[in-house]
Amino acid sequence: MCDSQDTRTEEPAQVPREQLVRLEEEVDHLKQAVTSHATVDQAIGVILAVGQLTPAHGWDVLKEVSQNTNIKLRHIAELIVTWGRTGDLPSEVRSQLESSIDRRSGPSAEDGAAS
Repeated sequence: MCDSQDTRTEEPAQVPREQLVRLEEEVDHLKQAVTSHATVDQAIGVILAVGQLTPAHGWDVLKEVSQNTNIKLRHIAELIVTWGRTGDLPSEVRSQLESSIDRRSGPSAEDGAAS
């Protein structure tokens, strides 16, 4: 008589511990990168809404504020997204953000773009 149900289960392939750790670290890094990218995109959106800028100018503002404050771009993006919700922004970042937006949104910025 042939048993129609085979109750044996196959053993999963054994992955070396070092490879498993490396892959877990890579997955964590990719998750962080996706989250960081989304935060940067949200911050650019806030900048666009506040400064009435193009997406390219919004990216330039974000980079400039990061460079001028010596704060990582990802952290500046987090601060700007929080500012969009709460209105709270450290004074140094606010000052740099306002200056950077002003340089790109005034009448002279429009004239320069038309040249």
